[in-house]
Amino acid sequence: MRTRTRALATRAGALLASAAVALALTPAVPAAAGPPAPGKPTAPVDLDALFVGAHPDDEASTLSTLGQWNEEHGVRTGVVTVTRGEGGGNAVGPEEGPALGLLREDEERRAVGKAGVREVFNLDDVDFYYTVSAPLTDQVWGGDTLEKVVRVVRQTRPEILLTMDPAPTPGNHGNHQEAARLAIEAFYAAADPKRFPEQITREGLKPFAPARLFTGGARGTAQTGPGCAAAFRPANPAQNVYGVWSGRTSASRGTTWAAVERDAQRTYASQGWAGFPDVPADPAQLGCDMFTQVDARVPFPEPGSPAAAAPTAILDGALTRPEGTVPLGTELTLRTDGFDVRPGTPFEVKVGVTAPPREQLGRSSAALRVPEGWRVEGTGDLGRLSPGRTGTATFTVTPAQGAAGRARVAATLTTERGQGYTDRQVELSPAVRAVQQPLPQVAQYEKWTADVGVPQLRGLVTPVLTLPSGGSRQVGVVVTNVSATARSGAVRVELPDGFAADRAEAPYSGLAPGASTTVPFTVTNTDPSEKTSNEGGDYAYTLTVTSEDGSSTTRPALELVPAATLAQAAAAPAVDGREAEGEYAGPALDVSRVWEGSACSSPADCSGTAKVTWHDDTLFLVVHVRDEALGTRLPASDCKRHWRTDAVEIAIDPRGASENTSTTFKAAVLPVTAEGPACLLRDADNRQGPGEESAPGMRVASTVSDGSYVVEAAIPMGILPGAVDPAHMGLNILVYDSDTQDKTGQTRIGWSTWGGVQGDPYRWGVATLPGYRPPADRPTTPPEAVIPDSALSSLDSPQSLEQSVRVNVPVAGGPAAERSKAGEAVSARAGRDAVTVTLRTAAPGRAHVFVRDADGTAGNRVVTVTSKGTTTVQVPLTRPTKAGATVVTGWQPRNATGTTTSQAPIR
Repeated sequence: MRTRTRALATRAGALLASAAVALALTPAVPAAAGPPAPGKPTAPVDLDALFVGAHPDDEASTLSTLGQWNEEHGVRTGVVTVTRGEGGGNAVGPEEGPALGLLREDEERRAVGKAGVREVFNLDDVDFYYTVSAPLTDQVWGGDTLEKVVRVVRQTRPEILLTMDPAPTPGNHGNHQEAARLAIEAFYAAADPKRFPEQITREGLKPFAPARLFTGGARGTAQTGPGCAAAFRPANPAQNVYGVWSGRTSASRGTTWAAVERDAQRTYASQGWAGFPDVPADPAQLGCDMFTQVDARVPFPEPGSPAAAAPTAILDGALTRPEGTVPLGTELTLRTDGFDVRPGTPFEVKVGVTAPPREQLGRSSAALRVPEGWRVEGTGDLGRLSPGRTGTATFTVTPAQGAAGRARVAATLTTERGQGYTDRQVELSPAVRAVQQPLPQVAQYEKWTADVGVPQLRGLVTPVLTLPSGGSRQVGVVVTNVSATARSGAVRVELPDGFAADRAEAPYSGLAPGASTTVPFTVTNTDPSEKTSNEGGDYAYTLTVTSEDGSSTTRPALELVPAATLAQAAAAPAVDGREAEGEYAGPALDVSRVWEGSACSSPADCSGTAKVTWHDDTLFLVVHVRDEALGTRLPASDCKRHWRTDAVEIAIDPRGASENTSTTFKAAVLPVTAEGPACLLRDADNRQGPGEESAPGMRVASTVSDGSYVVEAAIPMGILPGAVDPAHMGLNILVYDSDTQDKTGQTRIGWSTWGGVQGDPYRWGVATLPGYRPPADRPTTPPEAVIPDSALSSLDSPQSLEQSVRVNVPVAGGPAAERSKAGEAVSARAGRDAVTVTLRTAAPGRAHVFVRDADGTAGNRVVTVTSKGTTTVQVPLTRPTKAGATVVTGWQPRNATGTTTSQAPIR
């Protein structure tokens, strides 16, 4: 039998503002529910679980789980969405910017509602464009986003915190990485009174420590069917992974939870999800939603036990209590004096237990479980634990000689009131370790894991470096001494066939304790006939480091990217959408490799070749595409977000060394428009926008025939963000194929192809331009990037305002306005063509007023109030209102932070 408890709740939060936009969106709750009664403030919402994502739809793969929890255990979940996804596409209409943000927020609220989730907290950060860079995301979002997430956690007090993958694994959206890192940081910061102390001293919030923290998904091997949770095998055996089977049937809906989740996902029509296929009808073919535990402050089910495979495994210890376990509210932690431990070298382990505030645990003790051959010293006696009392047991653990890799140190708690379990990972390290130099975003991630104190999350990304086919590069090996004495030794590389290094072994000497040094090797692809890694996979090799006490080995990898020599043209090709004989020297590049989406049914469905040359200071390119069915012919005025229809994208990294696309050039050509001719745009690069504005002097042309089209372009190299390095220019050519008329794409093909490659400059191909020399005065440093900054303000979202009133949590993760600066709508009276609204304000500011009923918004107005007191305003109606209509208002004082929200019935 399981029992359940709810947390206590506290206070509020608020916003940043922008221009007013109105759409007739469905109210967050039925209008008949009405606002709270005047003079009777409600307590802030008390959540049990909180999901933190970057965009609307990021939570979509967890809705099967959230729905089960809600229906079967009454778990109330909220969703934090950092942006409203204004940078995404729109498959259902012309809206973009804030108007698209309103649309996507409405989709999200309707989607999560199918899983019983009512609260969506938008933070109003900008969704700028697709990137795989968390560092760029952090730069754009700014330093106050963590503060907003922490405020929402302290306001809503969730026991379970869920989020996304924080690691820069290939193709993982940089916004997703950053949202996950914010959630993980908030897990610790929200509990620390020294973090954002003004939330406590000025706003009246209290520190709050969520009980358990999870990232969605897991690395390992999975199975389908009801046993999927127990059958999962994590790639790291010391990691705690839990699953919730999506094949269980919803009692209220009569379908599997996987089908409920799919129905919810189809709500995201703007993202092209309306056509998602049905899930399998056979429950045995349905798998688990998997979650990886990052940390816990309470007991949790022991991995491998029946409780760990139960649907409530993630809730146990925080919201549900399995039979025989300690009471809810018991805190149980295990800490080691370091993550890196050495074979044969003792380290300290502390187990801490705190009894619930109102329940005693009685006589208690802890026992450690360690791998076979390890030695444990310590009694584990915790004494008698009365309500609220803490006991600590200290152990000395000595790993076995020869132990290696990740290991689990576990503690079992025995009390008079029940038992508990917790554990912690450690990593066995030799005296000296060596790794292939990380990519910049990986190095930044590894530093983040150390700064935040989550070393268990490091090492999730296989070290890879790219190498042009037939080319060479320097590969640095970073050697670190983790022992207490200086070390000397050697680094040895063993490369696969087709690769060679300038030396097989190199020494290092006198490396101080805790210090690192980089040992360089020059690696060459000696066999250009080897398949590039986008077709043949990574080329792993063996890296060995020796020291006085032995050696250790790792397996990093090299990734071959395609390479091309761009010959100089004798004359400038005519840009007319046709390839004349002799215009383009050099071989054709194969751009037929699929990197995302459905496989091509045949070469006639989607395939292509490209040729690139240069003349004087201009690049010329021609792309031949076979395509049996053209996608939507967008109006020339809608020449943007090219992935919605057929398009050719040209990606150039002038120096071949960009960490993200903000220092690159990416131009897309739509071969046809509604008006006929091709159109040009730039997207997700150093300067986005219509081609005539963002790429002055670039020329494009196309010809379309039955089953194929040709795109031709001339790119003045002076418009690239920096001078081209003729020995190492990054280049990619990508083709977007859409066979539908609903502004959705099906297949993406190209030259250098991995998932998410459009945002990964390091994985683009490499081009050389023999004989080319850029002008001497052309800078090599790219200009400052132009980043979109148009985000919807929650003050302009009636659904966000209605939720704020209902749950007593101010909008956008900001503070509530001080009483001396507050404003509210106190009454509303219906008229023939307008609603008369009376505002009561304590200071000057702006009121965002919406007339709302069961059909959505019937009128809105933004009003500037210049003095305190009572103000009467008219809100024009765009249509007659229905019964139960209300006025919802968001208020922001002038020259002050914070907001207030209010709602009044229309009389």
